[in-house]
Amino acid sequence: MSSVQPAFTIIFVSFEHFILLITTIMKNLIKSLLTLIIIAPLHLKSAFAQSEKTTPSAYISIGPDAGIPVGAMHHRYDWSIGGSIQADVPISGKSLYFVGNAGFNNFFAKDDAANPRDLQMLPLKAGLKYFAAGNFYVQGQAGASFLFNKGKGGYDKSTAFTYAPQVGYQFPAGSNYIDAGIRWEGNSKFNTGGGWNNFLGLRVAYGFGL
Repeated sequence: MSSVQPAFTIIFVSFEHFILLITTIMKNLIKSLLTLIIIAPLHLKSAFAQSEKTTPSAYISIGPDAGIPVGAMHHRYDWSIGGSIQADVPISGKSLYFVGNAGFNNFFAKDDAANPRDLQMLPLKAGLKYFAAGNFYVQGQAGASFLFNKGKGGYDKSTAFTYAPQVGYQFPAGSNYIDAGIRWEGNSKFNTGGGWNNFLGLRVAYGFGL
């Protein structure tokens, strides 16, 4: 037993360091992408204005999602990973689109949380995407998030209202594109009398025309 115990201790400590490393990488990646998305269009505005948006009329994008909880949610969870599929349908020319999004997110619980259980959540959202300059866009969505394991997470609600403003850029990739966006996603109470649950999310998806 004396030789087994130190081995488990080493594995546990290594796993803690791994989670800390992943969390740090995610935070830096989100900050870098946010800086790129916000600053690049300001410097390249004239170039964007002269270029036509390269994405097709209607399209679908699929890709991974990641997030960093903020506020009260940050006290319970470190980070999240998941994926989503989104459909974009033109409403007015190539500038304004209706968007519908379905995804899955797993929030990894902190070891020192009151109830250290991961949270699995399915968000369903719809809204509008507007291309302000070239392939740079702003997007707003609202909908509902469904909690898969509310009991294990210590919650008494299975559905929460969700809203998600987002900014992003669609990079041409041959006849298709790469959609990189960063968003603020807010969720209403998971518990009666509780508070809002918010996180900063990153999505990088591969898109193709219909």
